[in-house]
Amino acid sequence: MSVTESVAEGLPGRAPAVHEGILRRQSARESSARTYARALPIVPVRARGLTIEGADGRRYLDCLSGAGALALGHNHPVVLEAVRGVLDSGAPLSVLDLATPVKDAFITELFRTLPPGLAGRARVQFCGPAGTDAVEAALKLVRVATGRTGVLAFTGAYHGMTAGALAASGGAPDVQVTRLPYPQDYRCPFGIGGPGGAETAVRWTESLLDDPKSGVPLPAGMILEPVQGEGGVIPAPDDWLRSMRRITQDRSVPLIADEVQTGVGRTGAFWAVEHSGITPDVMVLSKAIGGSLPLAVIVYRDDLDVWHPGAHAGTFRGNQLAMAAGAATLAHVRENGLAARAADLGSHMVTRLRDDLGHLACVGEVRGRGLMIGVELVDPEAEGSAPAPVSATADPSSAPSGPEPFRTPRPAAPALAAAVQRECLQRGLIVELGGRHSAVVRLLPPLTISDEQAAAVLDRLSDAVAAVARDHTLHDPRHRRHHGPARRTG
Repeated sequence: MSVTESVAEGLPGRAPAVHEGILRRQSARESSARTYARALPIVPVRARGLTIEGADGRRYLDCLSGAGALALGHNHPVVLEAVRGVLDSGAPLSVLDLATPVKDAFITELFRTLPPGLAGRARVQFCGPAGTDAVEAALKLVRVATGRTGVLAFTGAYHGMTAGALAASGGAPDVQVTRLPYPQDYRCPFGIGGPGGAETAVRWTESLLDDPKSGVPLPAGMILEPVQGEGGVIPAPDDWLRSMRRITQDRSVPLIADEVQTGVGRTGAFWAVEHSGITPDVMVLSKAIGGSLPLAVIVYRDDLDVWHPGAHAGTFRGNQLAMAAGAATLAHVRENGLAARAADLGSHMVTRLRDDLGHLACVGEVRGRGLMIGVELVDPEAEGSAPAPVSATADPSSAPSGPEPFRTPRPAAPALAAAVQRECLQRGLIVELGGRHSAVVRLLPPLTISDEQAAAVLDRLSDAVAAVARDHTLHDPRHRRHHGPARRTG
C-alpha cells in the first residue's frame, strides 16, 4: 500500500510509522545542505490551495507556498487543467528554445502583464529553470551590452546561490560587487530611519558614482529587489526606488529588478516595481511565473539585446508544462484582480498583527507589502525599543512623512523566531524564517487565501508568538524573582 493510500485508509498506526520512516531515511541519505526539512519535519502527501496533508494524517496551513512559487496555492484547478491539456495533446514536453504554441501563448500572456514602458519594446530570454540562473543571465546581459563589468547591489539582498547571483547577495563570502545601503526603518544603517534614512542612502549612492576617487567605476548595472524577502521582508520606499531609477538612467546604468519572489501579484501590484511607477531595464522572473513548475526568464529592453546566439542557454529552458501552467496562472491572477486582493488582505493582516503583537517586547516590528509579511523577533531584555507607530497598512508609502526620532532597535532574536516557527507547526501552520539573523517570521500565503483562512493563520501565529513570549518570561533567570523562588536541585 502506498503512503497516500495508507493515509486515506486511516489505518491505525500506519501513517505515523510511514511518516517517521521517510524522515529517518531523508536524514540518512540527503545532503547536509537541506534547509526547510530541518525546521519543518513534515512529509506532504496531498495538498490543495492553502492546505497540506502530511503522511502523519495532520493538516497544515501552508504560508511558505514553495518560497512564494505557488501564487494560486497547491494544485489549483486552472493549473491542473493547463498541465493536463499539454499532456493529453501529445505535445513535446521539452523543446530547448524552439517555438511552440504553448510558448507563444505564455509569452503573449507575460507581455500583457508587463509595465507599459517595457512591454512595447521587450525581449525575453528563457533561462535554466531556477531564478538564480535568470540572475546570472541578467548580469551577463548588461555586461555585454555596456562593455563594463562592475555591479551595484545592496546590503541584505538575496539573488540566488550560483556564483554570480551569490556574489551580488548580502551573504557573499567574497567582495565582487559594490555594496550599497538598502533603506529600512527599524534597522536603518544610518541610525535615522524613515524618509531621512532613505534620502541619505540616495545621496550616498550618488556620491559613490560621481566621486572620481570613490574607487567605484561606472558599473554595468544595478540589481535590486523592490521588497527584500530573504533579507527580512523589507519593502523599498517608493521615492527611493524612483531615485534609483533616476540615478541609473542619468548615468546610462541598466537597472535590474529582481522580481523572482515579488512578482505575479504578491505585493499588491502585478509587479512590485509598479508601486513606484518605475520601469526597469531588465526584470528577472521565476517562481510564480511557472505556476508551481520550474521556469525562469529575463525580460529586457530591446536595445540591450546585443549578445550572440548561445551566449546564455540551458537544457531545460523549454519546459512546456511550466509554460502552460505559468500562462494559466498569469491569466488567472490578472483576470481575477488577485493583486488588488493581495493589497487589501495584506493590509488587513499587517494591521491585525500589529494590534495583536505590538505590545510584546519580543516583537521588534511587523512589516510587509501585500502578501509578503514579516514579524521580527528581538531580545526583549536588551536596550532599545520598538519603532515609532506607523499607519496601519502594509503599504510603506503611506507611512508618516514627517521627521520622527529614531529608536534604537533591540538585537535580533533568532532563537525566539525558531521557537515561534516550532510553535506554529504544532498549531498546524507552516511559516518561513528570514532576515539578517533568521529572526523574521515570514508569511507568503497564496493569493487565493480566503478571509476565513487568513483569520486562522493570524490566530495561530499570534498564539504562537504569545506562547513563546510567555515561555521566555517564565524561563529567563532574570524573571524568576517575579514567579517565586527557584527550586533547589541538590
